[in-house]
Amino acid sequence: MLLIVATLLLLATFSTRIAAKLKIPGLVLFLALGMLFGSDGLSIVHFDDPLLTQQISAAFMIIILFEGGYNTKKSLLNVAFKPAFSLATAGVIVTAVALALFSYLIIGLDIYASFLIGAIISSTDAAAIFAILRDKNVQPKTAATLEIESASNDPMAIILTVTVINYIQGILTSPVSIIASLAWQVAAGILIGFLIGKAGPYLINKIRLESGGFYYVLVLGLCFFSYGLAEEIHANGFLAVFFTGFYLGNAEFVYKKGISRSVEDTSTVSHIMLFLMLGLLVFPSELLAFWKQGVLIALILTFLARPIAVFLCTVFWKYTVVEKLMLCWGGIKGVIPIVLATYPLAAGLEGGRYYFNIVFFVVLISALVQGSTIELVAGKLGLLTGNKRLSPHTLELISLEQSGSELLEYDVGTKSLIISKQLKKIKLPENTLVTAIIRQNDIIAPRGETVIEDKDILFILVRYEDREKLLGMLEPSLEPYISPEPTDPEDPDGVGKAQEITEEEKTGETEIEDILRKETEGVIPTKED
Repeated sequence: MLLIVATLLLLATFSTRIAAKLKIPGLVLFLALGMLFGSDGLSIVHFDDPLLTQQISAAFMIIILFEGGYNTKKSLLNVAFKPAFSLATAGVIVTAVALALFSYLIIGLDIYASFLIGAIISSTDAAAIFAILRDKNVQPKTAATLEIESASNDPMAIILTVTVINYIQGILTSPVSIIASLAWQVAAGILIGFLIGKAGPYLINKIRLESGGFYYVLVLGLCFFSYGLAEEIHANGFLAVFFTGFYLGNAEFVYKKGISRSVEDTSTVSHIMLFLMLGLLVFPSELLAFWKQGVLIALILTFLARPIAVFLCTVFWKYTVVEKLMLCWGGIKGVIPIVLATYPLAAGLEGGRYYFNIVFFVVLISALVQGSTIELVAGKLGLLTGNKRLSPHTLELISLEQSGSELLEYDVGTKSLIISKQLKKIKLPENTLVTAIIRQNDIIAPRGETVIEDKDILFILVRYEDREKLLGMLEPSLEPYISPEPTDPEDPDGVGKAQEITEEEKTGETEIEDILRKETEGVIPTKED
């Protein structure tokens, strides 16, 4: 069995290259590999246990949702928090209800089945969105809205699905009990996430562990503890996990760089294992029997339910029709709906296999069609301005002590104020240092005489409180998305103290992370170590 698992992991890793060339989400090939090895394929692995699938999936989902919260940065929330949060909460409900009503009226599905399918398939996939937008320059507000929504809407879909199943089973019998249950799950889940997320950094900073790896174990323990505590008091554990990750990810604590990388890596492995396992659970011969209804539901979801949710939930914010159309097409489905489709099976509901096959088919269509064409749609709508340049080099700044600085990656564009200037003549905030320059895939050690060129990538050590001021100095186009800083009339270009970079200043360990695109934060070693 270990050999089979290893083979699947290797093939899944290699398949990401194929997915990138075909411009489709990797989840499609991961699911295909699972189906190929499963009972209805090559019959290498016989797997048909929905209850076990649900139990294993819960552990993977905890890590995935924790990582989603952990990487949702407050700086991104400044751009589109309110509309994205509206889509992640009310939008999920509107999508579920709209899909249910249209499925009932157009297809003739049973009303309970319609609402259950609507609830299961109401959320969007963060992994697919982040993978697609990672190297694309999409209009910032639209991209931020899609990213925040996809990272935070899964808990609401989970709550809705469990609520509908409980109603069908007779556990919840009145509107009052349903509303009370929803309110308690949401409020208590957020509260637990807040408390553990706020207490976590204090604990991490106070305890002194022998190895950096133990700090990751500690964070993982906090993640699962928040879920377990929420479940004990009948709150929503997944919501608690998400907010625990959110507050931890936006706090400062020792060894954060190493922890951040470990969280992301563990989430990636969880995604792959989850898709492979769900692929094994699928019987393609059964899947094809539902293709007509699957296509109809996918069409209703894409062209009716999702647009209704987007246009209703963004009505109070200034989005152009073009931006709203992009949000509509960006509602890609992924791993969570397929996992939720196992819930009716595990609960023993009549027609459990039907729900699973329908949802699986819809997710597959969404990933293939929307996932492969979202770049094209963004271009046609005029919201795509090209590809981001990703640095091929990585430097790391990791410490087991606290500090108030971070390493920021800045991509020098044509509108930058520092092009063609010598480094020593560039005025930066006090205690700010350019530590490395990437030019044409080569690392350049910065000197005072170094001239900054277009398409350079700078790595700048900056105090946390000076970050926004620095970005405003370097590129005026970023100013609408950061907090305003007062302007000195004697220094209108946004100055600080002119900095002469010397060899003595270029010391310490550094890390190149994707800061502008995915904010990263570091900790500088203190003299105690």
